[in-house]
Amino acid sequence: MVQQAAFNESPMPSEAQRKEWLMALRRMLLREKDALASAVSADFGNRSIDETLMSEILPSLHSIDYAVRNLRKWMKPSKRSVGKQFRPASARVVYQPVGVVGVIAPWNYPLFLSIGPLVSALAAGNRVMLKLSEATPKTSELLKVLLGQVFPEDLVAVILGEAETGIAFSQIPFDHLLFTGATSVGRHVMRAASENLTPVTLELGGKSPAIISVTVPMDQATERLAYGKVMNSGQTCVAPDYVLVPRQRLGDFVRSYQDVVSRFYPTLEDNPDYTAIVNDRHFERLTGYLRDAEDKGAQLVPLFPKHQGRRMAHCLILNPSDDMKVMQEEIFGPLLPVIPYDGIEEALAYVRERPRPLALYYFGHDRGEQECVLARSHSGGVCMNDTLMHVAQDDMPFGGIGPSGMGHYHGHEGFLTLSHAKSVFSKGGLNTSKLAYPPYGTTMQKFVKWLYFR
Repeated sequence: MVQQAAFNESPMPSEAQRKEWLMALRRMLLREKDALASAVSADFGNRSIDETLMSEILPSLHSIDYAVRNLRKWMKPSKRSVGKQFRPASARVVYQPVGVVGVIAPWNYPLFLSIGPLVSALAAGNRVMLKLSEATPKTSELLKVLLGQVFPEDLVAVILGEAETGIAFSQIPFDHLLFTGATSVGRHVMRAASENLTPVTLELGGKSPAIISVTVPMDQATERLAYGKVMNSGQTCVAPDYVLVPRQRLGDFVRSYQDVVSRFYPTLEDNPDYTAIVNDRHFERLTGYLRDAEDKGAQLVPLFPKHQGRRMAHCLILNPSDDMKVMQEEIFGPLLPVIPYDGIEEALAYVRERPRPLALYYFGHDRGEQECVLARSHSGGVCMNDTLMHVAQDDMPFGGIGPSGMGHYHGHEGFLTLSHAKSVFSKGGLNTSKLAYPPYGTTMQKFVKWLYFR
């Protein structure tokens, strides 16, 4: 592997070299932001340019800035204590690049979910092979060209290709493999990586719940919840997948949610702000969920009269049941099941009975209930009175738990994930350990007694 040979030639890039890589990436993103946003829109059949700049380019730039600002501190060896029986000696942990990192990026945020892992890998001093999604070909092809202009291929190599290419990619003996995508595919990636004992970070998804409290102002909650759902037309791994609403507030929720979405998008037709579903296959999958839910007794509340092409009308789904596909699969689209509950314990029990999600959202200002939600649920991350925004915090780790993923990246955690924390124990000329060398006798027994039994 060309990258492995290059890494062996330079196994510990300096702080200055890593910052140079990151700043070169930053300059490219800033220079090409409009071209990249246009390519994403073309791939989706329409995606707001502003949405791409805000949700992909801006957080990518922020993650670079954060890494550059903190890199010296991250790279500094960590001093550790030495047990008294081993003194005089010193101990430290040195953070060393793992080597060649493989990154498999998804289609839903083709820039941010490519650049984010790339930033972590370069900050940690690694070489990177980046497999881009075939579902967004224009973006993938442009990003390959642009990254090729910034980095030599033995530092950052971009791989294009269909599903079979992705399968072959996951079988390469990387020093670390980071995958973002569906849980079902994540199982195959982990299985392939296990053949090479390749460590994996899996950023998956699942059904992220939102809980509306009894007392929160409804307009406040629905505005923030709807923003998290309409962003990218729900094609977001941390989008609210279903919402639990107090039974007595169900009608208020539906009316308020309709009002908010209508304010965000006064019309669906030719609206440049309204993102389309990425391709026909996913559009048919989502319309199939709607047919299945309606056939099984759900009440559909479409928020627009009809779809326009692949601009899919946002829809609330009332009275959903567990046998509906929309409640069994991650939705990844502008459909929102609404489930009534009687008491916060019932809502939390509903969440706990299901696979652990990537995100959980709670809307309410009662501190006691907030703490109850945190203590009695498991999820990759949590937002209180907001959606999505925890992902954009560079100083917090991002990752799932159980079926929603394993491992973390972003910020310092990304640096740590893609570094080897190498323990270094050092001694000088004086060696007290020789008291423990054979042949054993009285001196050894006295030494052990002094250490442990005094």
